[in-house]
Amino acid sequence: MKRVLSVLTVLVVLISWFAVKGFAADAHEGLTPELIKELEGSFELNPQTRALINAVSNNDLKVLSFDREFHSRHDDLFSSKIETKGITNQKSSGRCWLFAGFNMMRPAVMKKYNLSEFEFSENYLFFWDKLEKANTFLEAVIETRDRDIDDRELQTLLKDPVPDGGWWNYVVNLIEKYGTVPKSVMPETKNTSSTGRMNKQLNRVVRSFAAQIREAASEGASEAELRAGKVEMLKKVYRLLVLNMGIPPEEFTWRVEDKDEKIFEKNYTPLSFYKEAVKVDLKDYICLLDHPGYEYNKLYRIRFCRNMSDLSDMEFINVEIDKLREYALKAVLNDEPVWFAADVGKANDTKNGILASGAYDVASLLGTKALMTKAQRVLYRESIPSHAMVFIGVDLSDDNTPEKWLVENSWGKDTGNNGLWTMYDEWFDKYVFSVIVRRSHVPKDVLKILKTEPEILPAWDPMRGAFN
Repeated sequence: MKRVLSVLTVLVVLISWFAVKGFAADAHEGLTPELIKELEGSFELNPQTRALINAVSNNDLKVLSFDREFHSRHDDLFSSKIETKGITNQKSSGRCWLFAGFNMMRPAVMKKYNLSEFEFSENYLFFWDKLEKANTFLEAVIETRDRDIDDRELQTLLKDPVPDGGWWNYVVNLIEKYGTVPKSVMPETKNTSSTGRMNKQLNRVVRSFAAQIREAASEGASEAELRAGKVEMLKKVYRLLVLNMGIPPEEFTWRVEDKDEKIFEKNYTPLSFYKEAVKVDLKDYICLLDHPGYEYNKLYRIRFCRNMSDLSDMEFINVEIDKLREYALKAVLNDEPVWFAADVGKANDTKNGILASGAYDVASLLGTKALMTKAQRVLYRESIPSHAMVFIGVDLSDDNTPEKWLVENSWGKDTGNNGLWTMYDEWFDKYVFSVIVRRSHVPKDVLKILKTEPEILPAWDPMRGAFN
């Protein structure tokens, strides 16, 4: 009886509230004159705040919040460094994942052939990545052809059908299928160095193809007929890519001079060059993420997180950030560059090449501080892994724990500290999300997770959308 009376009381209160406030749209409170006055009264206009208004409204926030005390303590010395040479430059493109993948492999090639510098052709694999992504998108349209156009998964794919971005598994997929070539064999073009215009053309074309596929499906076309039409569509995509990027080589002659001025010359196919020059089993590397919104020590797979339609989506073991640090440290101390993904847009001093929360003191300047956990920042889209780079060094304290990390970026030598960044370990905790390391650096109990059934995450998961 008490429970019934309680329910009735709640219903009476709700009915009374709706009678006063109204239903649905009328229930939302707007900015009333009274509320505006309260907000205005909360801001005190005094000489200090007047000076702040003038300073903030007329200057770069980074300049104003630059923490001089922090920078006076900073140094770029590292107790352990991997020998490498040359800084790559992705320019105005979203190919960081590919540049970082190649930057992992460049030191081994330079050592093998006694070279002072070496760079792979990013354009070569980028060409095949674009073609593969176009096919993957059109296959996804065929797969979802019976769904409503407002289907969330379909809308996610339509947002950016042939993106620049990718993950480590994209690198592996491309190299194992297409091999690699030196940069001199297929150099950059105007449209690979600045991909915006080319991407608009590609996306416009494949979206029109998506409309044609769905229209044909609605008129009764079979799956086989849709795929036959897809082939003709891909021919047009291929033509568009060749016009923008050039023709990928099937064979080439590599002629290079080493440090001792000896000339090396040999004929290759892209696959034979990769197998000889790099000799790395890419399947030996595993993907580990700190995805704090989900259960740790578990395997996950993200829908449509791949660049090839006939291969699996990206899988990762979700582990705490301390484990990412532990495994990355083992690799770096073993002279192995480590591919990693992070939210590079946060606390980044691009002029001096410093990643540190203390680099800028915005909170003291503006009097506001956004207090969120790492999980909240991911789930509420405040922070996602937006850039891939490579660890090539570490500075250890007296107790052998990392104080800061040496990072090789792909923004050219005129940014950062001659193209390098110093990442402080507290920044690692907050903004690093993924590392790629050899299996030998990961404990057996963690490796066993790879044999479990993955939980499937949707295509709109923050981690998939990071680079796409």
